[in-house]
Order: sequence, then C-alpha cells, then structure tokens
Amino acid sequence: MRRLLCLAAAAALLCVGCSERGAQDGGKPVAASPAADHGSAVRAAVTALGQGTARFHQEIRLEGDGEEYPMTVSGDFDFARDRGNVAVDLPGGGISHTDEIFSDGHVYVSGVNGLDEGTWGLVSRDAAEVHYVLRAPVNDPEHVLRQIAAMRDARREGEETVDGVRAVHYRGTLDHETLTLRMAKDVRKKTDDARDLLGADIPVFADAWVDAGGRLVRTRTEFRLAGAGVTVTTALSDQGKPVRVRVPAAEETVLATDVTGILMG
Repeated sequence: MRRLLCLAAAAALLCVGCSERGAQDGGKPVAASPAADHGSAVRAAVTALGQGTARFHQEIRLEGDGEEYPMTVSGDFDFARDRGNVAVDLPGGGISHTDEIFSDGHVYVSGVNGLDEGTWGLVSRDAAEVHYVLRAPVNDPEHVLRQIAAMRDARREGEETVDGVRAVHYRGTLDHETLTLRMAKDVRKKTDDARDLLGADIPVFADAWVDAGGRLVRTRTEFRLAGAGVTVTTALSDQGKPVRVRVPAAEETVLATDVTGILMG
C-alpha cells in the first residue's frame, strides 16, 4: 500500500524531473484539419448522455517503476437528474472498497475512516476537489464527461468495434485548465509548476468513441511523464435504462467536511 500511495503522489506531483525527461508518449498529436470540427461530434455525444442514464465501468491504471496498480470505479448514473450509485475498488488497499450514492447535490460515502459500519459520510458534491491527476472529485462520473467534451485538436482516428458496437474513435488533448479542473489548491500549484518546467502544457491525451446513434460508448484520458503514468478508461452501456437510488436515512449519516485518500480521487 505504501508503494501505491507513493506512486499516486508522484502522479499528482507530475515529477519535478519532467523538464529533463519530457513526454513518453511518442510526440505531439497532429492537429485536426481546420475545416473539420471533429470535436463537435464528441460534444454532441456528451450532451446527449447528459440528458439520460447509463451504466459505467471505469478502469484506472497507475504506473511506475515498471509496475501497475489497478482501480475500478463502476455503477449506474442518471445524468439528467444528477443521481446515481458508484462503487470503488482497490485490490490490496488498506481500504479496498467503498460505496457512494449521489443525490440532491450530496454524496453519501461508506467506508470513511473513523465511521462505524453502516454509517455514511455526507459531503457536498460541488465542494469536493481533485487530489490526483486525471481523477474525479469523489469519483463523480460527470467530471470525466466535462473533460472529454473539452478536448482540443480532435481528429477522427477511424472506426473500431467497442464491446460489440461499431464506433468512431476521436482523439485529442486536454489543455491545462481542463486538466486542473476542480483541483485542490496544493495539487494545482504542483501541476502548474510542472507545466512551467516543461515550458508548455503537460501532454494529456483524450479519446472518445461514438457509435452510429451518436452515443458515447467509451472514453479514455492518459498521461505519461518521467516514468509515471495514469490511464483512465470508461466504458458506457445500458443507456436509457432506469437508475434507482436509495438515499440513506438521516440517522445513518454524519456530516463529513472532507473525504480524502486515493479511493476518493
């Protein structure tokens, strides 16, 4: 667990040696033709998803020292009504599992340090912050969609089969403001410092797969610097199916001003 926390911290700090090593992704992406706004297809797919529901399964891979540390974030979400269920798993972690319920501008979190079993910590959804690069505050699935919708220099990579569905693959980058969206102040400063060392935006790649019906079926964000890396891949399915949420009763909850740790983003 200690090695995992060190790697997560390295991802957040982006390594002070990044200016010497540079990007490990093989160079800058080629900008899309000015005549083709491929990003519009991605934005339209995100907008459509934001008006409906979906199941999602997110795989987060932290890399460093030649090793990988996987996490998963999954559940179902009603994006139109801003409510849903999220489960987070970190095999081998000190806390290996937590459940979250989003409803009415709040997030109910189980497994918080110091809370009894069966008690939920209650936090404000809008007040939650990002503590690790390419993570979402309290694993909010809408945060990833905002970043994907803001991809720049989008280009069409071709058609691929994603979970049995033919989809168009779009690839672009995230600018610094999108990368640091809702970052905690201390993490934002370290990320700003890393950008300054590079002399340019930190190279972060974004991918989206959109099917023939205009539905977003997969997203991916990725960065690698100085031997460390983070890749976040999200699969979306069962779009349009009802999402049922059970909000914990008042006697089951306690106010939590902040929830931290690698499971919380």
